[in-house]
Amino acid sequence: MNHENKIKEWSNPTPAGLVALAIACFCFFAILSGKVTHDAMPLLGTWLLGGFVVQFVVALLDLKGGNNTGGNTFLFFSAFFMLVGGMGMIMKFNMINKGIVFDARIDGWAWMVLTLSLILWTPAFFKSTRLLTIVILALDVSLPFITLMDLGILPKTYAIIPAWGLLSAGIVAIYLASAIVVNTAYGKTVYPLPGPFEFKKRSLKIVTE
Repeated sequence: MNHENKIKEWSNPTPAGLVALAIACFCFFAILSGKVTHDAMPLLGTWLLGGFVVQFVVALLDLKGGNNTGGNTFLFFSAFFMLVGGMGMIMKFNMINKGIVFDARIDGWAWMVLTLSLILWTPAFFKSTRLLTIVILALDVSLPFITLMDLGILPKTYAIIPAWGLLSAGIVAIYLASAIVVNTAYGKTVYPLPGPFEFKKRSLKIVTE
């Protein structure tokens, strides 16, 4: 029996990356909103490390396929949000329990770079589906608060704002991932997937006499 694989190209890896993003968003919501205590940090760290594996693979495949925006975004998400974030959670928990003094404000300076980069990259996502744009916009709202809290500029009482922003991003990411997988499997629209936002061009008419 011939089991030759007739598939010539890699499939779209974006859904897996979105699921990993949704896991991170839901878990950060739980931490920031007080649904779980900070004793959950080591477990959150392990989930983020798992997300790193997924998003790193997604980034490589996206870049190989010519997806400049998605590939580069997933690449720095995998490295800094997932890998560094996961290891940082575990390290912070251990240092706190051992009474080791450390200055966590350095995280705020790193988050500042990631936040500014994502905000400045946002216009590129307007050429994608509206749902992905909504995910990015929700992150654009959430990350500045996380940055300012890590820097010690904003008190932790503001944590509820990025908490709900991240939860919103996670919910939309789950739906978007599901729509891509199911619609691709059936070769037709099963779950509605809106196109990109459209901006009407205004033409300037000059009337001469």
